[in-house]
Amino acid sequence: MRCPNCRNLDTKVIDSRLSPDESSIRRRRECLKCAFRFSTLEEARIFDLTIIKNGGKRQTYNRKKIENGLKRALEKRRFTEEKFKKLIGKIEIDIQKTKKKEEIKSSQIGEIIMKNLKKVDKVAYIRFASVYKSFEDVETFEQEISKLFRKKSKK
Repeated sequence: MRCPNCRNLDTKVIDSRLSPDESSIRRRRECLKCAFRFSTLEEARIFDLTIIKNGGKRQTYNRKKIENGLKRALEKRRFTEEKFKKLIGKIEIDIQKTKKKEEIKSSQIGEIIMKNLKKVDKVAYIRFASVYKSFEDVETFEQEISKLFRKKSKK
């Protein structure tokens, strides 16, 4: 890691802490040349993951696709950039836990996204589900909404 003060590459880690949502690590570092101290935030990334589409076609994992789908679902909702990053991080952690070898079905990713979205914003969940599950009519919307209320009233 390059020192922001003197641009030296030799630094040492003084302290490391996992974020509460376990999606990133905050590291406190010190430059070995000028003794300048600084912090870095490291997030987990998914590499070398193949997505198996419903038709059997395979694609490389693309985080941007998930971000774009979530942004559409969360459009005009009160949702901070920080919450958005945490949501993406949680989804990627769940993908890592679910994958078998280096592959995962796109349907599994869709379910993971819906599960996480349902926890943070019910309206965005319905929006995402309507596209993901290809809702055909108003009755399908009503059924999904009533499922949300049934689960809520059971708690």
